[in-house]
Amino acid sequence: MVERSDPPRYVSDSAGAPPVPPPGGYRGARRALLGTAVPLMTPPASFPGSSSEDAARSLREDAARGREETRYTADQGAPPKKRSPLGWIALCAAIAFAVLMLILIAIGAADAFFGATMLVLQLVVLGLAIAALATKAGRVLGAAALTIALVLNVGTMGALSVVRVAATGSYDGHKTAKQKLWEAYPGIKDKDSSTFLRQQSLEELHALADETMADVRTQLTADYGLQWVKSADAQERPERNGYGGESMLVRFTSDVWATTTPVTGYAHKLEVMQTVETVIEQHGWRSMVAFNDPGSGVDPAMISKMYGGATPETQVDWEWFSDDEPDPGWFYADMTDLANDTTGEYRKSREQTAQRTGEPLEGLQLAIVGRYMLSESKVDDFQKALTKYP
Repeated sequence: MVERSDPPRYVSDSAGAPPVPPPGGYRGARRALLGTAVPLMTPPASFPGSSSEDAARSLREDAARGREETRYTADQGAPPKKRSPLGWIALCAAIAFAVLMLILIAIGAADAFFGATMLVLQLVVLGLAIAALATKAGRVLGAAALTIALVLNVGTMGALSVVRVAATGSYDGHKTAKQKLWEAYPGIKDKDSSTFLRQQSLEELHALADETMADVRTQLTADYGLQWVKSADAQERPERNGYGGESMLVRFTSDVWATTTPVTGYAHKLEVMQTVETVIEQHGWRSMVAFNDPGSGVDPAMISKMYGGATPETQVDWEWFSDDEPDPGWFYADMTDLANDTTGEYRKSREQTAQRTGEPLEGLQLAIVGRYMLSESKVDDFQKALTKYP
C-alpha cells in the first residue's frame, strides 16, 4: 500500500495563491494612511511573464511616493478650516449693537431703546446670527453672536436704562430747550407763585409747630398724666414742580410725638381730643374735624374700612384734623385704641409698624405738615428764577 500525502499548500506557480493587489494598490488605501507616519508600501505586481526588475522598480516608486506623502502630512498638517464671512459679520454686528446700547445707557438716553430704529437693528442682528448659525463654517461664530444678541437685547438693556435713570435722575432724552427750561421752574404748575411769597415761611411754620406741640403735650400731661416719646424727627423734602423737575419749595413734616400709654374708652378719648383742640386754637389753628365721624360726609362703608368700625365708640383708629388757613399748615391728631380690635388685624399691623419705626403700639400721636413751603433763605433766588418765565 502506498501512503498518500496531502498536496503542498502552495506550488511553484501562482496556482492556489491569494490574488495580488492591482498596480498602485487597492483604491482608497493610500487615503486611509495619509494621516499616519507610516509610508504606504504597495506590493509589486507579479503577473506571469513579468520580470524581477519590473517588480523592484514598482517597489521603489511606491516607497518614494509614500515618503512624499508622509513628509506632507508631518510638515504641513491637515488643511486649515475656513471660517464663514457671514459668521464674522454676525459676530461684529452683535458686538457693535451691544456697545451702542451701553453708550445709550451711559448718556441716559432711555427713550432711544423704545423706538422703531432700535427694534429694527435688533431684528437685523438676530437675523444675521441665525443665518450664520445655519451654515457649517459659520456655526461657532453664529452661536457666539446669537448669545450676545439674546443676553444684551433691547428689552433687557432698556429696562436697565430706565432703572438707572430713575435712581440717578439723569434723564435728558430728547427734550427741547423749552422743556428743559420749564423742568427747572422754581414754583408749582398752575399755582400762583406770589402765593408762596405771601404765605407763612418754612421757618415760621417750623417754629409754630414746635410751640404748638410743646403746649399740647404739657397740657395733656397735666390733665391726664400722659407721657410722651418722639417717634420721628422733622423732615423736609423737595416738592415736584409739575414739569418733571423739583421746585424750590419743600414739604415739611414736624417732629412726631406719641404717648407711651394707651388712651382708651370713648368718653376719655373724646375729652383728650377736645383738650387738644382747645390748646391749638390758642395758637391760631382752626377747630378740628373728625374724619372718623360718620357725620363728616365720608361714605360710612369707607369709614368702617379705614377706622375699624362704623361709629367712634367701636373704632380702633380716630383721626382729627385742623389747619391754619390761609397758611399751609396741617395739624393731625391720630389715636389708636387696640381694645376695640376684635379681629387682631390692627394689632398685627401696629406691631409691624412699631418694629419698623420704634413708635408705641397704641395711644395718641401728634404731627404737623406743611405743603409748598419756601425758606426765607431762598426768597431772593426764587424771585430771580421766576424772571426767566412768562
